[in-house]
Amino acid sequence: MIYKKESDMIINTKNTKNYQWGNNCQAWTFIQSENVIVKEELMPPHTEEQLHFHNETEQFFYILDGKASFLLESEKISLSKNDGIKISAKQIHKIGNETSEDLRFLVMSFPGNSNDRVNIQH
Repeated sequence: MIYKKESDMIINTKNTKNYQWGNNCQAWTFIQSENVIVKEELMPPHTEEQLHFHNETEQFFYILDGKASFLLESEKISLSKNDGIKISAKQIHKIGNETSEDLRFLVMSFPGNSNDRVNIQH
């Protein structure tokens, strides 16, 4: 059995891949495999992602800091710190930050298909 050093097993925003999306939003990919993608994301005040759905992917969002506004189909849902929400495959959705504070959250996608996203023009 191969053992890794503890420092090689620790994953955080300082030692993992980072990218920007949308209007200065950021994402850190902690785990990416064919089974799951786990990310931490940061959305500055008054930002939102594009309305979209996933054909096969289910997602779970967990709020670390701030308040999130989700649009699920036509229903608006607000989440606060330590709240989570499951998004089913084919469910039209988007997350937004309507507040004046940063929004930090974890998003887990099952399975780990990063190409399974269909944007909806509106």
